[in-house]
Amino acid sequence: MNKFAWLFLCMTASTGILGLGAESQDGQTTAFVASGVFASLLLLTLIVGRRIKFDPVLR
Repeated sequence: MNKFAWLFLCMTASTGILGLGAESQDGQTTAFVASGVFASLLLLTLIVGRRIKFDPVLR
């Protein structure tokens, strides 16, 4: 994985853990939304980095 993928993986994990430990409902929701955004950016980074390859031929 490249540096951006590692960054987004760490950010996803840290905001997810922060969301589990949040006291207020607003803080928990914000942390989980941020975790979802970072997870989608991680997936996009992996696709762009060609670590996930799609096979267009269905067998």
